[in-house]
Amino acid sequence: MAYNYFQLNNGIRVIHKQVDTSISHVGIVVNTGTRDELQGESGIAHFIEHAIFKGTAKRNTYQVLSYLENVGGELNAYTTKEETFFYASVLNAYLQRAVDLLSDIVFNSTFCEKELEKEKEVVKEEIKLCKDTPSEWIFDEFEDIVFNGHSLGTNILGSIASLKKINRKGILQFVNRTYTTDQIVVAVVGNVAMPELKKILNKYLAYLPEQHRTFQRQAFTGYHPSVKTIKLHSNQSHIVIGCALPAYNDRQCQVAALLSNILGGQGLNSRLNMAIREKKGYVYNIEANYTALSDAGLFNVYIGCDHKNQDKCIELTLKEIRKIQKSKLGTLQLRRAHLQMIGQMCITYDSNLNEMLSIGKNHLLFHEVDTVEDMVKTIQSITADELSDMADTMLNIDNFTYLIMGK
Repeated sequence: MAYNYFQLNNGIRVIHKQVDTSISHVGIVVNTGTRDELQGESGIAHFIEHAIFKGTAKRNTYQVLSYLENVGGELNAYTTKEETFFYASVLNAYLQRAVDLLSDIVFNSTFCEKELEKEKEVVKEEIKLCKDTPSEWIFDEFEDIVFNGHSLGTNILGSIASLKKINRKGILQFVNRTYTTDQIVVAVVGNVAMPELKKILNKYLAYLPEQHRTFQRQAFTGYHPSVKTIKLHSNQSHIVIGCALPAYNDRQCQVAALLSNILGGQGLNSRLNMAIREKKGYVYNIEANYTALSDAGLFNVYIGCDHKNQDKCIELTLKEIRKIQKSKLGTLQLRRAHLQMIGQMCITYDSNLNEMLSIGKNHLLFHEVDTVEDMVKTIQSITADELSDMADTMLNIDNFTYLIMGK
């Protein structure tokens, strides 16, 4: 089913899909994240995601948190290196209520200093939790090494030291600089018709003045492979291997994603899972990931294993990578790879919430968003030669960075 698009007079874009369901999902996604922080602002994009729930000109914290919860709805948010997403899921009858609240917190938060100080304590605990979870922390450290000196390598949470420097003035400056109407998308998947949705969004968002971003993001250049070991008192060694990649076009991104899925995707029959978990029993968790950024890319493999097996796991991982580079997929193997990725994607999109989050993010970057049917056709058209060509560049072992956390 094709998506519907329209734009408010102030430049805010909207993507919508009407579905026959009792639940509606709506989100406001802002094209700003950690990479847009200036020197001295580390962690501010993520902190704003927290602080924005702490009261507006017409609602205090309790009223913000209760407005949807009282009718069984859910309110949430997340921050990445490139976007911040505020979203809600409600019964269809309360869609307008959700838009009312989301527009209020995103554009009318007061950022009371007293509330900010309390929320800093919450984020401190989030930072501590991350540090106590090496399987999460290692990715922050890895990106810092890979994107050395660039804002793409900045830790999303910031640090306890940087958190102390955040204040109301700095928050307002960051919001004014980055939360401009030309960088905002509203995504809706629910049982609401276009005319009604336009009416609701105009009521709560059309009053905002048109604003345009006045800065351009600096693209990352100068990647250099490296090796780093961090001593860690833990029951496992945690390892990430990978590299920074250039920006790929739409098709190249699909090829890279399929290649990563074959190597170490969520399927229990991925090559890394079969070779290292099932045949050797060396790991509980091993996975490969490809992340497409707006002007760059990132590939990595994560391994969690007993300290005594870390060298074996690294060598077996590299062995599987060499295999996938040397041997082109046969017709049956390629067909299975297509079907597996298509099935995984369709299961993800079977959740209307997941679909809303995905199309909101994609509409930030592209004028048109591919439907599931379009993506299925693209995956089915990927050839073995394309995968081999991608493996030669994306899986270049000489270009890998290694980060090992262990004894």
